[in-house]
Amino acid sequence: MKRVIIIGGSLGGLFVANLLNQAGWDVQVFERVGDELSERGAGIVTHAELFDVLKKVGISIDDDIGIEILGRRTLDQFGHILCERNYPQILTAWGRLFSLLKNKLPPDQYASGKTLGSIRQLGDKVIAEFTDGTSAEGDLLIGADGIRSTARAQYLPSAMPQYAGYVAWRGLVEEGELSAATHDSIFEHFSFCLPPREQILGYPVAGAYNALEVGKRRYNFVWYRPADNEELRRLSTDSSGKVHDNGIPPPLISSAVLKEIRATANAVLAPQFAELVSRTALPFFQPIYDLQTPNLVFGRVVLLGDAAYVARPHCGMGVTKAAGDAVTLATLLASLEIDAALAQYNQLRTSYGASIVKHAQHLGAYMQAQIETGEEQEMAEKYRTPEAVMRETAVPPQFN
Repeated sequence: MKRVIIIGGSLGGLFVANLLNQAGWDVQVFERVGDELSERGAGIVTHAELFDVLKKVGISIDDDIGIEILGRRTLDQFGHILCERNYPQILTAWGRLFSLLKNKLPPDQYASGKTLGSIRQLGDKVIAEFTDGTSAEGDLLIGADGIRSTARAQYLPSAMPQYAGYVAWRGLVEEGELSAATHDSIFEHFSFCLPPREQILGYPVAGAYNALEVGKRRYNFVWYRPADNEELRRLSTDSSGKVHDNGIPPPLISSAVLKEIRATANAVLAPQFAELVSRTALPFFQPIYDLQTPNLVFGRVVLLGDAAYVARPHCGMGVTKAAGDAVTLATLLASLEIDAALAQYNQLRTSYGASIVKHAQHLGAYMQAQIETGEEQEMAEKYRTPEAVMRETAVPPQFN
């Protein structure tokens, strides 16, 4: 039986783990984080491709998968509807998908608290060495360990995430905590507000422990704001003066920064969105990055998901792309010898990943702290209108 080592137990790792387990591989997933991941993360926009992969894993697509909305609307600064667009879509939560995928995998195939130290390859075998002194050997190692991938860093240390010049403030608000006016205005919609050089969007997702009952759901928001490197450093400095270069943990964001972002919300956002920010117990932000990897295969080591490519969130394709990576790899491994399968995977997914990254850069150009090229200026103009934002955001791109 062929054995695969999967580094990273988030969604990308779980997709490929389930698919290869079904195909008869001996699967072992190693996750760095020691505690349960299921209540982490926020909202996820689904696409038909994602549902296709979930069905291949054996997960039913029914009313419990998420919340269905029928359309989108954009509000002006005063909370009035500028325009609307019909676009049926199902919105879910990261924790919901994580639970479904992890529950499909035998418990003994998932190990938490295992941090990868290094990788060795001996002939057609690959060995993962962990920082706790243990190791694992297999015929294939899949690096699904995210944007700061240890697997990628060993083979491509120069392939580093590139800061895009803006951040995304995020938060979740319990449905029952919203005012009636705000609930009526935005809760059943994928909603937007577009202050100059900024964008905030929101949509309903499952509540705590995947609750989908009316009154127990949540509303997820993402607020994009320009921030040059100096501003990012200020935002990432905690109350003690320590700078967190790779992302500040939400509890350490300074009270002064939180007070400031709530005041800014009241000044520039539609009242409905300002209410979301004010009612979020602990808003947090994520710097937005681009990551393009020139090669995804290194002997018997292969990269998948955010370890391979990271696109800005505007096209809503992060989880769907990871699922697509997983099903492409599993399908090729089922019909070809390992090395031949990896070669085809590398060709197919490098092209697709690069296209997704480019499209997401275009969608986000007008929020960058600095617009440096003519192409960026052209895209900034193209995607700043409410009609363009609603038409293109979280919609699968069509590449020629």
